[in-house]
Amino acid sequence: MTKDDQLDAAFSALAHPARRAILAQLAKGTASVNALAEPFDMTLPAVSKHIRVLERAGLISREKNAQFRLCKLETAPIQEIASWTERYRSIWEARFEALETLLADMKENDT
Repeated sequence: MTKDDQLDAAFSALAHPARRAILAQLAKGTASVNALAEPFDMTLPAVSKHIRVLERAGLISREKNAQFRLCKLETAPIQEIASWTERYRSIWEARFEALETLLADMKENDT
């Protein structure tokens, strides 16, 4: 899988709020699939599907510990997303500053 494919998979996986919530839980530490499913109003198989999407995207890994499957957050893909977005920060900041100036001018002309 190329770096672009990995980035696409990560963004696709992050598109669903349940998957983002699962990642937020895993940011606190490893957890079993049952523990990850607990806060959701969905079936365990539905949560398992979300976990598989996150795993295919490389955002989490699973390991078997006795009879439990523990999930762990993988930070490398998240760091790649942060690096990708950082490249565009100066563009966004310049546009927000231009918008702020425009809005200030509009407000000044209204008074």
